[in-house]
Amino acid sequence: MAITASPPAGSKVSVDDDETDYMSMTITEPTKPKEKETYTQRRIRKEREAEVKGHTKSKKELGEEAAAARDAALGTSLPADSKGFQMMAKLGFKPGNTLGASTNSHARAEPLGVMVKEDRGGIGLDSEKKRKFREEMEGEAKRVKAEEGEYRDRVAREREERRLEGLVGGAMRVAERLDTEEEAMGGNEAVDKAEGSKGEEGANGSTKKTKPTRQINVLWRGLVRQRQEKERERRTRYDLLQSLSRNAAYDDPEEDRQDRQAWGTEEEEVEEEDPELDEFNALEPAERLNKIVEYLRAMHHYCFWCKFQYPDAEMKGCPGLTEEDHD
Repeated sequence: MAITASPPAGSKVSVDDDETDYMSMTITEPTKPKEKETYTQRRIRKEREAEVKGHTKSKKELGEEAAAARDAALGTSLPADSKGFQMMAKLGFKPGNTLGASTNSHARAEPLGVMVKEDRGGIGLDSEKKRKFREEMEGEAKRVKAEEGEYRDRVAREREERRLEGLVGGAMRVAERLDTEEEAMGGNEAVDKAEGSKGEEGANGSTKKTKPTRQINVLWRGLVRQRQEKERERRTRYDLLQSLSRNAAYDDPEEDRQDRQAWGTEEEEVEEEDPELDEFNALEPAERLNKIVEYLRAMHHYCFWCKFQYPDAEMKGCPGLTEEDHD
């Protein structure tokens, strides 16, 4: 490293002065000798340069460059030495003013915008696509609105059907109870004998009258069928839980018919098909309810809507036959 001291301008320094002025000293950095490029470094550098020169630009890159050049050209004002500017100047145009007469309030101060069309569609294709898209959106909105209305109607209809089914079940129970009470009072003993009612021995040895399912009034026969099915399922579960080892020849005199069916020592009666019941169940809930209500009024002088049994067939005080009459 070379260190040199130079005297300040306008000062005189004695040659015999042995003192060195360190404040005016300048320090020069030593020059680093140029390193020789190795063969590997030169080969890598040339490969990179060749790769840059031989790179083929993609369609996206070319489009971006073209868009950038177009924006730069559109953002540049028309030069004064151009032929177009000179022609406009001869016609009275001045930079910063609008085109045309000064009295025209709709004159343009900015040039028209450029919209580049990159597809092969016609000029009116975009507006046609917009029109079709708008029609599709309107149709979809109408369809959704219609579906919402249909959904509300369907939910209301299902809710009304469930309500009517509940009323049908209640009317069935009322009709069965009134007929059972009338039979218990001896009003239908002759009918029971004619219909061939059979006796069933209970656990205490007494005889219990049970009417065959086919002979039960179809208006509440479905209710009896449902109870029989539930009882059958209960006995089946009981049989599965109580299936202990037992001698098949063992006979318990205290067992009733249901116990013997549960243990498998007696075959269970299989219910046959009932076309009459199926036809009644195929009716609408409102129609079934109307039939049961009419039966209650005709046979028992009972109004299902008033929840009251009248003493005679005139049923004085009852507003009417339908539910609307009782509102």
